Amino acid sequence: MAGLGTRFLPATKATPKELLPVIDTPLIQFAIDEAREAGVERMVFVSHPSKTAIERHVRADADLIETLRARGKARIAEALEAAALDEDEHEVEFTMQHEQRGLGHAVLCARDLVLPGPVAVLLPDDLILSRPGCLAQMVEAYARCGAGHMVAAMDVTPEAVSRYGVLDPVGQEGAITRARGMVEKPAAEEAPSLKAVVGRYILHPAIFETLASQGPGAHDEIQLTDAIARDTERLGLAGFAFSGRRYDCGSKAGMLEATLAVASRDPDYADVLAEWRAEATLPIAAE
Repeated sequence: MAGLGTRFLPATKATPKELLPVIDTPLIQFAIDEAREAGVERMVFVSHPSKTAIERHVRADADLIETLRARGKARIAEALEAAALDEDEHEVEFTMQHEQRGLGHAVLCARDLVLPGPVAVLLPDDLILSRPGCLAQMVEAYARCGAGHMVAAMDVTPEAVSRYGVLDPVGQEGAITRARGMVEKPAAEEAPSLKAVVGRYILHPAIFETLASQGPGAHDEIQLTDAIARDTERLGLAGFAFSGRRYDCGSKAGMLEATLAVASRDPDYADVLAEWRAEATLPIAAE
């Protein structure tokens, strides 16, 4: 999306926020791998003309891979080749959102490029670590839930609810929450529930027609949640309680949490983390 990544300036002055790394893996790579695992056939990247580095990351760089191999760095070359999207296996499209007009507008920018049928939307700065991936879980549940729109949902505290779109539930069936609609960033005392919507969606293709007639909402932007709410009565809406941990990598604290979580799963960083934990428990001397 065409966000400016202001919360990570100056790091995002020249580097798109989607390419900020968790250890050595950019956020967008986690989203690509999650989409591949879920069986997505065509990936449409909604970007901005200032973010050409994203396309360079996504597509294979044959010259760089060959150079690495020639220099005896075959393992790195193989990792790069595996990360890039093989366009013999996946269709890859880029479209531009030239100005910040909201998530709904960003989705609408992809209208002419998506394949027929339901559309998955992934927000890279919502990192969800799980096995299987969150989107794969949602695809399996979507096939049997009978709702036109499905959103990833998680329980949050009353103190945090005003930061999210929130489901207005009418029933619960295992991991599925049936909802009559959504409320965008309600005050805690006005929230219909504590079931917050996070950055994974499977949407009925009618969403594009709804978005095309959607007026500005919060922050004078085209809000995806508003369009989904308009569709709910005729198409149905389900929240899906995914298995896994979500990290808000649009915030510095969330990015740090994600980095520590990924590092804790890799034995290469065990000594570093053990040393950090030991130092963290030392008393701080008064000055």
